[in-house]
Amino acid sequence: MNVNRRLAEPLIALNTPVRCHIVGIGGPGMSAIARLLVEMGHAVTGSDLHDSDVVEELRQRGAEISIGHQAAVVHGADVVTYSTAIPLNNVELKEAQRSGIETRHRSGMLASLCAATNAVGIAGTHGKTTTTALVTAMTTAGGLHPSSIIGADVLGGTGNVHGDGLLLIIEADESDGTLDVLPLSSLVVTNIDVDHLDYFETFEAIKECFADAVERTRGAVVLNADDEGSASLVKALGRDNRVTTFGRSENSTVRIMSSVPNGEGTLVEVQVDKQTYKCELKLRGDHNTMNFAAALAIAVRLGVDPAVACTAASAFRGVARRFAERGDFRGSLLIDDYAHLPAEISTTIDAVRSHPALTGRVVAVFQPNRYHRIATMADSYADCFTQADRVVITDVYASGTQKIDGVTGELVVDAILRSHPLADVVWAPSRADTVAAVASWITLGDVCVSMGCGDIESFPDDLRGILK
Repeated sequence: MNVNRRLAEPLIALNTPVRCHIVGIGGPGMSAIARLLVEMGHAVTGSDLHDSDVVEELRQRGAEISIGHQAAVVHGADVVTYSTAIPLNNVELKEAQRSGIETRHRSGMLASLCAATNAVGIAGTHGKTTTTALVTAMTTAGGLHPSSIIGADVLGGTGNVHGDGLLLIIEADESDGTLDVLPLSSLVVTNIDVDHLDYFETFEAIKECFADAVERTRGAVVLNADDEGSASLVKALGRDNRVTTFGRSENSTVRIMSSVPNGEGTLVEVQVDKQTYKCELKLRGDHNTMNFAAALAIAVRLGVDPAVACTAASAFRGVARRFAERGDFRGSLLIDDYAHLPAEISTTIDAVRSHPALTGRVVAVFQPNRYHRIATMADSYADCFTQADRVVITDVYASGTQKIDGVTGELVVDAILRSHPLADVVWAPSRADTVAAVASWITLGDVCVSMGCGDIESFPDDLRGILK
């Protein structure tokens, strides 16, 4: 077992009101916890470095939030919670420890929330956020009154919700050990791929993490029948009656019969218990078809009628930064996407290729993320851009990680050119270089997709800004 695996912290009893202070409350994961705690009747205070719409919305719900970190704000709290992004020498954490106030990593607070509910965890390397949001939409439509914790904004205001029942739909992240400690009633594993080697060290340890989560789950387990990384897990569980599978495989419990891109998104036909259902998704790409099938599989196991679930999915508008159309530039469409791993990049570019707006060429802009990831995985990006006509690679976005000498986005450029010497690949270390590499090339009918989980989100605005 990987020595880095997180150990479970003692649970916080949430059956009676507590006062919880949340450090970094404005982040997507922490704000979701705050929102749910408030709705459950607990007192919530928090702090963040910057004011924001999210912070103001939490204030409107009743949370007391200060801007900046100050020791005194933790006084009177029963528990102080924080994420991996918060350094352990943070003044609020240190004051809590000095004052004898309980502290919990985000994973520990999530575990306490799971223990107080019937928790359904949505795990996997890719697709967690969209699948969690889809399951929330389906179970809401099915009358199950779920609460949810989702790590991103959901379009149309159908994201993190608090229902009047005990069902909790939670995005269960493996990257920092959160999945290791969650007491889950049911579990979805969307897929298993290589990532977060700074935490897991090996792919075998990643697979072990998901296998352990399955073993601890007492209720339904949903697995990907088409996924190579999940194959050993599917095989090992055999005819375990907890298991439902999804995919295109003939043996899938929830089987995708067809998926056809159209003007609005994707028309999907899926078979459940030998009955076929149609769903007109407002989402593009094979990865979103699989996310839909995974969500449908767990929704059905939770008692939602498949037809009701499909209707809810048809109305679902997606999640922020997942294939988001961001306007045009000189008659070319701009798309922004969170894709940052090779499989995600490949499927996103494939989705661009099927977009009805594409009559010309595809330019893919990619911002590598985290120094350790690029140091260990740069070569794995060699073949994921093959469907793009031009590839622009920026420098690494740190995401709070320590810089490693010699690790830059140029490692990805080199990996691509070693495998594809004739590829049109541009090394653009600065944002100005990136804008120039796209602006000098793109024309009417082209599509530019910018990808990554850092500040590349602002690239479409920067590109359009040169026209002002």
